[in-house]
Amino acid sequence: MTTLVESEEHKALRSAVAALGKRYGRDYLTRTVAEGKPPAELWSEAGKLGYLGVNLPEEYGGGGGGIAELSIVLEELGAAGSPLLMLVVSPAICGTVIARFGTEEQKRDWLPGLAGGSRLMAFGITEPDAGSNSHRITTTARRDGADWLLTGRKVFISGVDMADAVLIVGRTEDARTGRLKPCLFIVPTDVEGFQKRPIDMELNAAEKQFELVLDDVRLPADALVGDEDAGLLQLFAGLNPERVMTAAFAIGMGRYALAKAVEYARDRTVWKAPIGAHQAIAHPLAQAHIDLELARLMMQKAAHLYDAGDDIGAGEAANMAKYAAGEACVKAVDQAVHTLGGNGLTREFGLASLITAARVSRIAPVSREMILNYVSHQTLGLPKSY
Repeated sequence: MTTLVESEEHKALRSAVAALGKRYGRDYLTRTVAEGKPPAELWSEAGKLGYLGVNLPEEYGGGGGGIAELSIVLEELGAAGSPLLMLVVSPAICGTVIARFGTEEQKRDWLPGLAGGSRLMAFGITEPDAGSNSHRITTTARRDGADWLLTGRKVFISGVDMADAVLIVGRTEDARTGRLKPCLFIVPTDVEGFQKRPIDMELNAAEKQFELVLDDVRLPADALVGDEDAGLLQLFAGLNPERVMTAAFAIGMGRYALAKAVEYARDRTVWKAPIGAHQAIAHPLAQAHIDLELARLMMQKAAHLYDAGDDIGAGEAANMAKYAAGEACVKAVDQAVHTLGGNGLTREFGLASLITAARVSRIAPVSREMILNYVSHQTLGLPKSY
């Protein structure tokens, strides 16, 4: 049963991560972006403190918790102004998939490093012509003796320059039916035939986006993660945590923006009273807070269902949480900038850059329209238009 009140352990984790985030803050992230560097210092310290692998099994160096705990880590770092996007990718998607479906050798090889922060893994699913339609993925793997040969293209792959490997979603041919089925491969970033090209983004973030070209990349047999015939199950085992963590990212960002606006509205006096005393300022901020709190409740439900092993229930809740958090984040950031007026567009107050960043939570990893499709089909039982 989902509890509506956080446990003492969760409260303690939230408080400890908030303290870490406060020591770095928005200034740290702004500086790393300006210098074109990844947030390596924060990533390393979070790893040493055990926060990066809080969801991974204890026997492989993790904290033995779940996505519920990892979402707290990302939300609190975001609320402090220093979110780590690769938390969504490395421990939440890749770590979860390897922990659930990897071989013993793969777990020993990767999980301790992912948990401690010494190793990092990116995730490659999106393609130029596939978008949200995973059935159109054209990256294919074919056998060559005992090896695999992987060929294809991926786009909008986060943090490849920081990663030791990319967990690539490809497709293999079913020997019985001839149809292509999804499979997951661990692809080292230094392997021959692996090429990466940075995508020029208007969004300023510490984590860069890349296009990948895989040209007959030769992989050993043990690069395949899990069962060759259980691709979709394994894929969605990573995508549900991705949606929960994207919600945490959005909620953290929304909380940061809202806190800045509330602080400004308390102090800024134009007539006789602080502007926060006026309902035209106060009410939209209160509404933004309510929306963020509601989104967090759905996120917590989704994380609880996933950690309890209810993949189907978690899929519905995770999509709803990601949708609600994305909408709440965009509204909170917009209202925060509006509250500050012209100051909201200055570098000094650091909110204007969030206008672009907040849109990410509506677009990635799946658009809000595709989530509405999912809910209308899966929850409401309405027919598909595609």
